[in-house]
Amino acid sequence: MGVMSSRISARISAISESATLAVDAKAKAMKAAGRPVIGFGAGEPDFPTPGYIVEAAIEAARDPRFHKYTPAGGLPELKQAIAAKTLRDSGYQVDASRVLVTNGGKQAVYQAFATLLDPGDEVLVVAPYWTTYPEAIKLAGGVQVDVVTDETSGYLASVEQLEAARTERTKVLLFVSPSNPTGAVYSREQVEAIGRWAAEHGLWVVTDEIYEHLVYGGAEFTSIATAVPELGDKVVILNGVAKTYAMTGWRVGWLIGPADVVKAATNLQSHATSNVANVSQIAALGAVSGDLSAVAEMREAFDRRRQTMVRMLNDIPGVLCPEPLGAFYVYPSVKALLGKEIRGKRPQTSAELAELILEEAEVAVVPGEAFGTPGYFRLSYALGDDDLVEGVSRLQKLLSEAK
Repeated sequence: MGVMSSRISARISAISESATLAVDAKAKAMKAAGRPVIGFGAGEPDFPTPGYIVEAAIEAARDPRFHKYTPAGGLPELKQAIAAKTLRDSGYQVDASRVLVTNGGKQAVYQAFATLLDPGDEVLVVAPYWTTYPEAIKLAGGVQVDVVTDETSGYLASVEQLEAARTERTKVLLFVSPSNPTGAVYSREQVEAIGRWAAEHGLWVVTDEIYEHLVYGGAEFTSIATAVPELGDKVVILNGVAKTYAMTGWRVGWLIGPADVVKAATNLQSHATSNVANVSQIAALGAVSGDLSAVAEMREAFDRRRQTMVRMLNDIPGVLCPEPLGAFYVYPSVKALLGKEIRGKRPQTSAELAELILEEAEVAVVPGEAFGTPGYFRLSYALGDDDLVEGVSRLQKLLSEAK
């Protein structure tokens, strides 16, 4: 094929499909074909959106005001409520003018990097990382520099590791705690040390706080923006209602940052999508201005499932699962199983092992390849208790055959 005849642009053909959504789609297709697949792939709560939020949306749908365009950057009352919620939950004081309401957390991620990066600018990304970050960075022309962590540190990056990866081209540190895919949560001391290091070197910090309310045991969420005031106006917070209120399908996220960044990102959004659907914005308003009792209930269920899953996975020979303290994922190492024989096959990679598990045990997991660290699986425990136990039991049965 000649250069001229390429049908898809190089920029877009370089994007890989979301691996987590691909695994979820394959599991759903097998289920539709009548196979009893249990999916640990997608990160979404198995609860319905709380009723009071749905009611607010129904009311909004009847209000002609919401049948029209509204400001591209978000409904003023929602931006105000997000600012108030941020003060309540993170202790971070911000004016409503510094909030941009986006179509889900993903648009906030994309627009943050599009606004901050010029071609060649480097972004430090702690691996394992969520699958969307690399694509957003790449589309902005940025260069991702991985800081690889493993189970020995509980998937936490140290200041020493970050410093070793920094060059004069480093512009941004992407900081995520609680983490997807590992569930790792940094302590206040660690957050402060990392934030101070970033401030000292004049780096921007983009912090994804979408799992802020999902922490367990003695773990506490610490916002790097509040913990390290010396970051000043070089911090951008990404968040949304999806995980806290079981609202993944409503598509409402937000970006909080300095005035110039928010103005530029809002300009971008005014051309890309303009306003987020008003009915969803009013639903989000109900969520962020309400109390946190709905999330407390979900967190209790997640915590119970988390403990069950960690215990059951660690009972499988060759599987090593650190205890996650946040989000709703476990990230076990399966390195000891690679190259062993299971039902006549010898999977050499975690991707091959995941495929074997889907075929033989009818269980869907996402291999570590998707998150930048082969040799691991991500399993979500945001699914019903019975399915969870049945799914992990199937894993135990199949993987105990490894020889």
